[in-house]
Amino acid sequence: MRGMNSFMIKTKARTSFVNIDEEVSRVLLNEGIKEGLVVIFIPHTTAGITINENADPDVLMDMDHVLNEVVPWQNEAYRHAEGNTAAHVKASMMGSSVQVMVENGRLKLGRWQSIFLCEFDGPRTREVWVKGGGV
Repeated sequence: MRGMNSFMIKTKARTSFVNIDEEVSRVLLNEGIKEGLVVIFIPHTTAGITINENADPDVLMDMDHVLNEVVPWQNEAYRHAEGNTAAHVKASMMGSSVQVMVENGRLKLGRWQSIFLCEFDGPRTREVWVKGGGV
């Protein structure tokens, strides 16, 4: 396995889905990772990582709508004093990491897929960790 790398992403809204394919691909290039797996991890509890469609922005808008329906921002039952319980729950639903195969130095994603940082408590500056290597 190669060393771990990181990059920063500035989000612009409370909720946003930011395509991070270019940043992850830059790590592959800089590290000379040609084959294997890459792990993309976010060390935050109110943001997540997912892989989903990159062609139709309505998909991301629909995801946001559904997440807000299932986990509304305000709820009398929430006990977390900081007031961002919904962000914590949504981050857990998305997950904190994804793995992607690398072939010929490129992310091996499906035709319509991209990797998204999922912001649920922004705007903020988020760190993303990337580690890749042979399988």
